Amino acid sequence: MRKAKLLALLAALALSVGLLMGCAEVNTVSEETQEEEPTVSSDVEDVIEPISSNLRHDYSNLSTESNGYGQGVNFDDLNRPMGALDFNEEYREYNAEAIQDTEEKTIMLTFDQGYENGYTAAILDTLAEKGVKATFFVVYDYAVRNPELVQRMIDEGHTVGSHSWHHYSMPELNVEEMTEEIMYLHDYMIENFGLQMTLFQPPKGEYSELSLAVTGDLGYTTVLWSFAYADWDVDNQPDPEESLQKLIDRAHPGAIYLLHSVSATNAEILGDFIDAMLADGYTFVTKN
Repeated sequence: MRKAKLLALLAALALSVGLLMGCAEVNTVSEETQEEEPTVSSDVEDVIEPISSNLRHDYSNLSTESNGYGQGVNFDDLNRPMGALDFNEEYREYNAEAIQDTEEKTIMLTFDQGYENGYTAAILDTLAEKGVKATFFVVYDYAVRNPELVQRMIDEGHTVGSHSWHHYSMPELNVEEMTEEIMYLHDYMIENFGLQMTLFQPPKGEYSELSLAVTGDLGYTTVLWSFAYADWDVDNQPDPEESLQKLIDRAHPGAIYLLHSVSATNAEILGDFIDAMLADGYTFVTKN
């Protein structure tokens, strides 16, 4: 049974946690909105075992303090934000990054897929026209409601990563709950799309040392960003011309751009941004 497999994994996690297991306050979901666990096949159950074998951190000594990530406003001589570089240096051991470890002119273009606002198809059209691959971070609800868009992302060669099961803040959860937030969606995507995800973007950009360690031990790379801007408010969209210039001005080697697909501005300026970056010698990359 899948539950038995998951319980075995959680038991292994608990050995490292000790008394830490009871410390986090848990987000709750009402009966009206709570989703049932996915139904997965026996083939999918087996994925629990190799992931659990990667456990390697002593969680009892790790901080549960919640951090809200931001790339900051200070930059080095390559225009790279110091906040992203500092994050990489501090949390590299947990398989976490906010900027690519390179000085080559590459950009990893990522999209937050919290919900669908009618622009994803246009974004995919632009990416196909320009021959560019991107990374889309989906939550469970998005995958359930928009399977045709998720399948299109996969079919067109984009990377689909995890944005968690419920979009809870990871530092507010205990180890068992963190594991469920990652593994339930992990199994659902294998069962329904034949896709084994390896990248995780924590909801709200919030993390703790503990949450990064758990995510890494489950076989995932935590991906944050080295550029983001206020594009998520659908009722207060930024000016397209100013936004395009901002995206261009902040380009830097190894950049990880975070954009929200709910943004009309992003859908409008994406093609021009890609053209400008290609003309400046940048290449667009993804990772698996």
